[in-house]
Amino acid sequence: MGCHIVKMLVTRPEPDAQATLARLDALGIDAVAAPVMVRQTLDASLPPPDGFTAMVLTSANAVRALAERGVLEQYRHLPVFAVGDRTAREASEAGFERVSSAAGALQDLVNAMTIARMRGPIFYPTGKHQSADLAKALASLGVMVATAKIYDMVAIDALPAQILAELGGEIGAVLAYSRRTAEIFATLATSLPRDKRSRLAMLCLSETVAEPLLEARFNRISLADRPDEDAMMALALAFAREQTGP
Repeated sequence: MGCHIVKMLVTRPEPDAQATLARLDALGIDAVAAPVMVRQTLDASLPPPDGFTAMVLTSANAVRALAERGVLEQYRHLPVFAVGDRTAREASEAGFERVSSAAGALQDLVNAMTIARMRGPIFYPTGKHQSADLAKALASLGVMVATAKIYDMVAIDALPAQILAELGGEIGAVLAYSRRTAEIFATLATSLPRDKRSRLAMLCLSETVAEPLLEARFNRISLADRPDEDAMMALALAFAREQTGP
């Protein structure tokens, strides 16, 4: 092609970063991972499994944390409402038999639960930092939500020096999957010169994810058509083709 082939940066935590790298590689896209958060399982007290009508999952990390706590077996009888396909797949692989996916964002999940005429109470294992309040979102249904913060996504202190040096140069695009990931990345990239910042394309899962990047003066922002991995891959492929030509 004779054109510079752009390299992309994946910022999401492991093991999801490796899954995304593999998908980008399959599309012929050169990419590296620098997760800006690391998961830590917390010692939060968990409610007894009896009496719940369902479990809600807004992240695959909740399933992983339950597994690390060795308590999955207690909750496997509960039907699972998952925010998206990836989280639903993680729950199915962990042995939950009745799993449904809202295939979208939190509002899609609330809509799915409204349509299902959910009755409470609902068990909601989640992270310490929540981007949205599920209990508040479900208040109109009159459903009681028992929230247990069972993991924390801890921000790294600094981006690897090599990654920071390549941003806006060899690394031409960054994939951002969550609002908190975007916030942390923006903070870690504060020292990035304005010219490099203006050259760096930020490929975002949704408008919510993009907001902290706009505030941090990143102006090359593209949004996925839908908040899922397939749409992010389509966005990455379209961007790569723009850079290299047909």
